[in-house]
Amino acid sequence: MTLTRPNPSHRRAARAARAGRVGRAARVGRVARAARAGRVARRASHSDGFSLPEVLVVILIIGVLAAVAIPAFLSTTTKATDVQAKELVRNAQTTTETYVLDHQGSYAGLSPAGLAAEEPTIPIAANGHDAYLSAASATSEGAGYTLTATATNGDELTITRAADGTVARTCHSPTLKTGCSEGENGSW
Repeated sequence: MTLTRPNPSHRRAARAARAGRVGRAARVGRVARAARAGRVARRASHSDGFSLPEVLVVILIIGVLAAVAIPAFLSTTTKATDVQAKELVRNAQTTTETYVLDHQGSYAGLSPAGLAAEEPTIPIAANGHDAYLSAASATSEGAGYTLTATATNGDELTITRAADGTVARTCHSPTLKTGCSEGENGSW
């Protein structure tokens, strides 16, 4: 078996690499990489963000969306408070019919406190968060009744039962003046 000596040019290249001296090809590759890195760095450092027209278009879009959404939201909250009062006055109507069974068929003596005693879930005092039963009274010598629920926005929703059994549902909006079918007074 014969041993071959390594090529002396390989030894020189290895020694040069260890000493930090490199050939022409390595130098060109290093320069090209540095130039590419410099271009990327310049591009990143000169990025100024969004242009003024782009920002103005975004602000315009947000403004249009807000102009549409805010009135729709306010209308929805007004309707929700009225629906809560309607639900309350209907529950009070059902409780009133139970009340009359316990009082020999007469609505005489009907009051918010009497209905709250019959059905404890009926609120009779204003708390600012929920509708409440503001009035309950007998009409026509105990043969009919009037129930009124007041919503948190001030709308008053009333159910009136006449002596002949006919029922009327009315609404009065003293504060907003638009809560009852877009007017101050209306029916529901």
